[in-house]
Amino acid sequence: MRLTTSSGPGPGSDEVTGVDLPGKPVGLGCPHPLMGRWATLKVKLDVAWALGPEGGGADPLVSSRPAWWLAARHLVCMLKKMGEAVARVARKVNETVESGSDTLDLAECKLVSFPIGIYKVLRNVTDQIHLITLANNELKSLTSKFMTTFCQLRELRLEGNFLHRLPNEVSTLQHLKAIDLSRNQFHDFPEQLTTLPALETINLEENEIVDVPVEKLAAMPALRSINLRFNPLNAEVRVIAPPLIKFDMLMSPEGARAPPP
Repeated sequence: MRLTTSSGPGPGSDEVTGVDLPGKPVGLGCPHPLMGRWATLKVKLDVAWALGPEGGGADPLVSSRPAWWLAARHLVCMLKKMGEAVARVARKVNETVESGSDTLDLAECKLVSFPIGIYKVLRNVTDQIHLITLANNELKSLTSKFMTTFCQLRELRLEGNFLHRLPNEVSTLQHLKAIDLSRNQFHDFPEQLTTLPALETINLEENEIVDVPVEKLAAMPALRSINLRFNPLNAEVRVIAPPLIKFDMLMSPEGARAPPP
């Protein structure tokens, strides 16, 4: 099964995934209501823009345009970018299916949620997916279905999102060796990770974590490294952790701030 996006005469025919749009995001395969509303206007604006100043199109004196025209032009540009993001998601998912790859790379796709349509497209190959990258999107959460569907993962990259917790079903990732949760919004250490027997590397750099379950981490059989740099760790963690652990725990000096992006 292939993931497709239609390409009719105007934006009313495009289908979108979980990308950020005015209003709320929509699911894979659902036309966004704004598209039909602005389809006719987009055609008129595209024609005018192509004709140049004499045809009421491209004009260096953009500030002389009416406010409604400027707003509509901005919306057309935004819809175009959104369409490009949708096409990128569809292309990457299809590449994974057709190549038999063990990797699904959806980094920097403007996702605000994991598109539910992807579960259907990948239903016959989920067991072969060992690496998923969702870095640098706008995810606020992941569902239990995501964890139970991709239970054969060896590596999960979620850096640069807005996550603040993980579902309990992360415990189903019994083969997971590495997880990157850096540059998110965790205030509490995701203790579900301490139940994963194969986990070797945890990256939680640049979050807001104060306390760490040192004893549970020390009992993890495969853990080799945990990155907690640029977290406001309390003094107790800094004192107690070193003599109890046999793995590398990376911590910044107290009060250190992350460099600007």
